[in-house]
Formats: sequence, structure tokens, C-alpha cells
Amino acid sequence: MNARSCSNMKDAAGLFVAALAVLVGILGGTEPDGGLCVDGSCFAVFRHPGDFASAQRHCEERNGHLMAAGSSGSRDVLAQLLRNSSGRFWIGLHRSTGCPNATSPLKGYEWTAEDAQGDSADWAPSFDGSCSSPRCVAVSEADRLRWVQEPCDAPVTGFLCEYHFAYSCESIAIDGEAPTYDTPLGFGGGGLHSLPPGSIAALTPSKRKFVCSESWVEAPWSCEILEGGCEHQCATNDEHEPSCSCPPGLSVNPANGITCEVDALDPCARLRCEFACLEGDDGAHACACDRGFTLAPDGRSCVDFDDCSDERQCPGDNSRCVNTVGGFRCECQGGFKLTDGSCVDRDECASAPCEHMCDNTPGSYKCSCSGGYRVDPLDANKCELHCGKKECVAECDPNDRRQCYCPDGYISDERKDHTWCVDLDECGDSYCEHGCRNTYGGYVCSCRKGFTLVNEVFCVRNEDEDEEREGSGEAATIPNAPAVTPHEVAPTRQPSAVTVGGLVAIIVCCVLVVVVVVFLSQHILNKKGKVERGAASKAADGGETHSLHGMGSEA
Repeated sequence: MNARSCSNMKDAAGLFVAALAVLVGILGGTEPDGGLCVDGSCFAVFRHPGDFASAQRHCEERNGHLMAAGSSGSRDVLAQLLRNSSGRFWIGLHRSTGCPNATSPLKGYEWTAEDAQGDSADWAPSFDGSCSSPRCVAVSEADRLRWVQEPCDAPVTGFLCEYHFAYSCESIAIDGEAPTYDTPLGFGGGGLHSLPPGSIAALTPSKRKFVCSESWVEAPWSCEILEGGCEHQCATNDEHEPSCSCPPGLSVNPANGITCEVDALDPCARLRCEFACLEGDDGAHACACDRGFTLAPDGRSCVDFDDCSDERQCPGDNSRCVNTVGGFRCECQGGFKLTDGSCVDRDECASAPCEHMCDNTPGSYKCSCSGGYRVDPLDANKCELHCGKKECVAECDPNDRRQCYCPDGYISDERKDHTWCVDLDECGDSYCEHGCRNTYGGYVCSCRKGFTLVNEVFCVRNEDEDEEREGSGEAATIPNAPAVTPHEVAPTRQPSAVTVGGLVAIIVCCVLVVVVVVFLSQHILNKKGKVERGAASKAADGGETHSLHGMGSEA
């Protein structure tokens, strides 16, 4: 069989191009785990867990539907698809509303496909005829391929899809050749007997290829479909006939017209060019690269060329060149946006990034703070209270003058006219190991000669000093502090300020504790006094009684 000599097959292949392109595009995505075709219908099994609705949507997106297993031969198809498979698989049978109908073969259920044929029911003995029974149906080998009711939202093992075609091709038969098939549905192999349109048959050992287009058409076919079956590249001549070509140094195998083999007579063969081999004016051949690439030092490989090395690229103001594989692109610098072909400044202040005030600058912005505040050193967009002198007026809530706030390192002082923030002298609390200098809102530690300040407060003896001490027999003492890069003066450390509310709370708590202690002490003393007075009273009464009794006896 030589389809290349049959012009009518070539014409049929030309008419088939559009339909095949659509088919290949539709059937992308999740690949099936197996399938088979029978008389223009193909069936595929997907081991992809999901509910009934997602399985139905997957089949429909690929121009098919969930399998209608109601025909006489469907049981044989199920047996082949689910051979050695565990778990349950959705089929296209469900009950949308109402209750099961025991009098009909489908028991009130319906096929999802409108053109589904056959009423050959195969329900499992466990069929539930109640109105609350599950509305969807699945099959499995464990249930002997019988129809089993299953909740539609159950994530079963997979699903079965069914596709229909106007025609199919029978398995190809050429003496001494073993075909391997690849279908546009995503499954293939060597044991298929019926193939859908667009299926490819590859023969061994000749490496010839055929495409199913009503009948088998040998490659090269239309270049629009899988490069016409060519191993390297497909092109058409002036008469729109497809033909294959090969890279420099290789030639098309005349036996099959699609594969490439080494051409010993080609002067480019020894060069082994990665992209192209060109003949110069002097008749010598050399390798060349595609646009955007340059020849590597080995003379045959191609490497990406840095197009941005040319300063003429992206000449506009505030524009920059970004090199890409095989080319480049122009984009605006940070803080600018492309408008009408030019890079213009973006007003970052429009998005209100600053806590207080915002000043837009070319390509950026700058935050500033109101009086009594400064920019937070940890976040340039935020502001923090700042005094910068020995004392300043506190920041108070306009709705509650008792709620006042002071910067770190200050303590509030309530006066007649206002609440003031007074600088704390942290050096009196012995934060520093050696020397301490108080600053407004903080303090700075320092070390004696021969020591280095570590972690802002500790002083560690220098290594050269340690060596001298070891030579003299004097032991060196180093505080237990993590090692960091030494520096002479550490950043200011600011302890948390005590607010007016905090002081009031502390005073109230202390007063309450004193009152409670006094009350308990008084209560205990009162109780003890009562006990002592009661005992004395009893003793006195007993004595008087004794005395009376004695006087009576004497009388």
C-alpha cells in the first residue's frame, strides 16, 4: 500500500486538516489511562478522583459524554476498560428528580447523553428503590460491572468517557511491519483494531507513518498537522505539496520520506551545526544562528545574545532594556508606568502609603510626619512620637484628656495646665556594663579602653588584650553575650515609657493591696480580742459560783 501515489487520498487529507486541528485542540488536558474504539465509537477510562458533575464536565469539554453502558456490547467494553482496576467509576446514568420507578428498566434514571441508545439494564441486587436513594451510578469490577447507586458528590476512583465519530479506520496491515498507534484521545498502543480520525500509525522497522483520514494517508501529509509527520520540519512547494526537510548535515531518508539520516556527501555534516549551516562567498561552509543568538566559541552551538548591550535599545526616558531568550523587551523603571508609548511617573501617594504626609517624587515617594512625630526607623511609611529635648507637651486624646502618650524614654508628668513628657535618666538604672551617657529618649553605652561594646550594653575585652593577660597570667572575663560585629558606640536603647494610665493603675492596685491587708489584720485582731474577753468572762463567772457554793456549805 503506497498512499503517496494516490492523489485522492491527499485531497481527502487536505479537507481533513481543519476538523483534525479542532479535535486535537479539544482533547487536551488530563490524559486517559486506557481506551478502545468499536464501530466509530471510542471509550476512555480516567483514573482521576472526583464527583459526578466534574466527571461529566470533563467529558463534555472534550466533545464527549459519560459512557452510556446500556447497549448489548457495553458489558464487554466495560470488562476491557476496567480490567485489573480497583474502585468505582462513574457512567452517564443519573436521576435528576423524583423517586425511582421500579416498573421501568432504568428504574426512573436517565442517560446524560440525549442520543444514548439501549435500555439493557444491569442493576446490582443492592438497588435501593426509596426516594432518598443516591441519584448517580457507578460500576466496578468488585460489583461484577453491575450498576451501583452512588451519591453524586462522592469522590469515586474515576470515570468513563464516550466519543463518537463519523468514521473510523481499521488497523493497518502491511507485511513485515508492526504498527504502533497514537490516538488524539490520548491513548494508543499496538493492539487497537479500530482507530478514530487523526490517529497516527507508526510502522517498524521502516519508520513510515500514516494518519487516519477516512482511510490511511501516508506521511508527509498536511504540514498543519503534527509537522506533516516529518521528523524535523515540513514545508510545501509551489503546488502545495508537503515535503520534509532535515537540519544541515542530514538528509531525508528516501525509504520513508520523513526521517533524517547522515549525509556523507554534505559539507555541513562534519560541522554538526546546532541551527543552520551556510555557504560563504568563498565556497566554505560555516554554522550560523537564529536572530537573537550568537555563535558559541565551539563554532557550532548557539547562545543567547545580550541585545541590551546595545545602548540604542529602549531609548526613551525612564525606560530600561530587559534581555530575553532570543530577543529583548522594553519596560519602565520602578515608579513609572507606560502611557501612550512613554514612561511617565506613577503617583504613589494616590494609594495613601504614608501614615501622615506623602510627597510624590520622580519614580518614588517620601513620607513625612506631623509636629511631635518623626519617621519610624523600622518602617519609613509610619510615624512615631518624638520629643528631642528634655521635656515636651504630651500627645493627649482630644476626647479624653486623661489619655496621654509620651515617646519611648519619657515619663508623663501631670501639671496644672497640661501633661508633660519628661526625659528619663536611664543611666541611673545601670543598664550599661561600663560607661553610660543619657540622651533624650534613650542612652548610649561605652566601654573602657581595651574593650569593645557588644549588643549595645556589654563590654568584651579585645583579643590582643586577652593575649597580653594570658602572657601575664591574668585571667580574662567575658560576659555571657552573643558575639556580634563590634562597634564603639551602640545604637540608642529606649525602654518603654510609663503612661499616665499606667501610673494610675499601679497606684490604685497598691492602695487596694494595703487596704485589704489592713482590713484583714484588723479583722484578725478583733476576733482575737473577742476570744480573750470571752475566756476572761467565763473564768470570772466560775469563780463567783465557787465562792457562793462555799459560803452555802459553811452556813
